[in-house]
Amino acid sequence: MKLQLTTRELDGIVVIDATGRLTLTDSHTRLRDLIHVFTGNGRKRFLLNLAGVEFMDSDGMGELARCFSTVRQHGGDLKLVQVNERVRHLLEITRVITLFDVYIEEKAALRAFQTRA
Repeated sequence: MKLQLTTRELDGIVVIDATGRLTLTDSHTRLRDLIHVFTGNGRKRFLLNLAGVEFMDSDGMGELARCFSTVRQHGGDLKLVQVNERVRHLLEITRVITLFDVYIEEKAALRAFQTRA
């Protein structure tokens, strides 16, 4: 399934719900393009919900790292929430996970943004 992204805003935080496959062929640069649009419009706080991501390849991991870098260059923060075991394992063995604060529940992630505001 190609990557589908939906966005919503909660308390000034852009929540991106991702569904499908975060791979070279299924997502290309859609996530990165979305992040660029929001950061270009002054948004700085992002929560990426990966509950619906069924598979991720090395390109997908690179996309996450590039998105993190873009957000940080704009003085913002990008956190992950609801990372399933398969994707978490890939992020752990590649150590990409060390870039992010990762949360099990959305409410906890949203509270973490508020404590840094």
